[in-house]
Amino acid sequence: MARAPFIAIEGPIGIGKTSLAKKISSHFDYHLLKEIVEENPFLGKFYENIEEWSFQTEMFFLCNRFKQLEDIETKYLSDNKAVVADYHISKNMIFAKRTLPADKFEKYEQIYHILTKDMPVPNMMIYLHGSLDTIINRIHQRGREIEQHIKTSYLAQLSQDYENYMNEFEIMHPDIPVIRVNGDEIDFVRYQKHLEQIINQVDEQLQKVTSEVRKG
Repeated sequence: MARAPFIAIEGPIGIGKTSLAKKISSHFDYHLLKEIVEENPFLGKFYENIEEWSFQTEMFFLCNRFKQLEDIETKYLSDNKAVVADYHISKNMIFAKRTLPADKFEKYEQIYHILTKDMPVPNMMIYLHGSLDTIINRIHQRGREIEQHIKTSYLAQLSQDYENYMNEFEIMHPDIPVIRVNGDEIDFVRYQKHLEQIINQVDEQLQKVTSEVRKG
């Protein structure tokens, strides 16, 4: 368990991770950690030609997320200040397995394990998921030009990869609660009552974490 509440939000591209992280940060007054996306100089080329630009893209993300988490550990969590992040660094492996050829993935995996060995671990995960139609609609709604070249087939594969990953995560980390939010049924951006449902679930898990810390 982290020394302070550390919530990570995960899910496919465009499902609403950053929007929810901002709302949770505001509600609980937690520090907000947002992943670097559009600053990646290789991302546009990646969406146009995944095979050619995958290694550069994934390495940029890995190095930047490593630095972000290193800073979070020293500036916040170690000082018992709570954090909510719109990603979990293990997402790197989801994308790398899908995009990298075998020889490059082997090298990437070695670097990943070296960098993440001592990284802070969330004590709560929120998993946003939804149908392919919902994901595509939300990507179009937010209108990032860099994402307009993403192939539908890639999004479909990625969505299934996330589902497989989260199922494995719950088995491998039974001590880390996972709150699943179905984006087909819940729109926390448009409907306040939907947001309140999620906030209540988060609050319930936070109380359990606090209770366990006190018992310890």
